[in-house]
Amino acid sequence: MAAESTSDRRASDIAAHRRRLDAALPRRRQAKKPAFPFGANWRRFLATLSEERIVRAQRSLAEFLGDGHLEGRSFLDVGCGSGLFSLAARRLGARVYSFDCDPECVACARDLRQRYFPDDPRWTVEQGSVLDAEFLEGIGTFDIVYAWGVLHHTGDMWRAMEAVASRVARGGTLYLAIYNDQGWASRVWRCVKRCYCLAPRGLRWVILIPAAIRLWAPTMLKDLVRHRCALATWRRCGEERGMSPWHDIVDWVGGYPFECARPDAVQAFYVERGFTLERLRIRTGRGCNEYLLRHSASHALR
Repeated sequence: MAAESTSDRRASDIAAHRRRLDAALPRRRQAKKPAFPFGANWRRFLATLSEERIVRAQRSLAEFLGDGHLEGRSFLDVGCGSGLFSLAARRLGARVYSFDCDPECVACARDLRQRYFPDDPRWTVEQGSVLDAEFLEGIGTFDIVYAWGVLHHTGDMWRAMEAVASRVARGGTLYLAIYNDQGWASRVWRCVKRCYCLAPRGLRWVILIPAAIRLWAPTMLKDLVRHRCALATWRRCGEERGMSPWHDIVDWVGGYPFECARPDAVQAFYVERGFTLERLRIRTGRGCNEYLLRHSASHALR
């Protein structure tokens, strides 16, 4: 009996040790994967934030949602980044819950909240991952779930798309933006992004500057011919959503992990889950396609 008890304990210890190793393995693998420091880029963006950009963000959010009055509605900002669109939603009257897996992004959003809505109980900012099922279950469902340019950077885009669907209340709205699948061009950009993230910080400019020239040189040459000003489009860029063209370049070149999808695939994915497409804005080239989807009040998500 004693021998059996000792054997059982040893087997139990071995099993426990294996579980610890199994639990640690994904973390080790994740630590080795190259990833872009989005929070650092957003921190630099906030240094340029102006009232004009905030108003543009509010206007773009209200315009795409088709509603400039969010009073009495709950708003989930998935991967809140700088916190700009959380701020826009709060200004429009929504009760806001912001989260991001990057602690620097969380700090950015908290700084914005403290600057514009100090100690506001109707705006919560937390650290969490869209791929953490337990975390998501704990925050409940929302009238509006907003995930703009986030899910394709998780390393598991379709799982993340499933996860945000589960946070939409019955009859609620899902507003997301996913990189357009450009075919071979997207494959090339994935390699560029991976190389950028793997490169030592002091050498990333070797990738960033040529990429920026590739992205903007044709447009600047056209502007120079048409408007006699190479920066005409550059100055207008960001007016729609209140963003910054330079920080968008850094975000694009470094944005890794990176996935993309065709509009018909995204639409079919959500139709199967009880959503109806209300609006679709398709971008050509490297931009994000934007989707506004309504969840059926009678459909229970799996």
